[in-house]
Amino acid sequence: MNSDTQYEDSVSIMVLENIKNKLLHAFRTSAEPRTSAETAIHPIGKSLQVNEELRRAKIDGAITWLRSELLEMRSQDRQLAQTLLGLNKEIQRLRQENGSLLLDADSTEHL
Repeated sequence: MNSDTQYEDSVSIMVLENIKNKLLHAFRTSAEPRTSAETAIHPIGKSLQVNEELRRAKIDGAITWLRSELLEMRSQDRQLAQTLLGLNKEIQRLRQENGSLLLDADSTEHL
């Protein structure tokens, strides 16, 4: 495993841990018991706040998923670039080899 992959893995783990903590916080907030006075005075405000927290947690989750997908795409892009560079190198080597064979064939025909 190279250092880029290790870095990307550690970043992904940190981002996922952050999302987990935000979700736990959002659900902890929504699960807190209310007193009857709070329920009578601020039921709509508390409900809106909980909905907003959940909405933010969902958005954060979606952003994290996108980030992890982009990291995976970056990794695949690097692998593909390395493969293409290797193929190009091999094609150039074969062309040189083929060219030298053609030159050898031409020189033997003229003798």
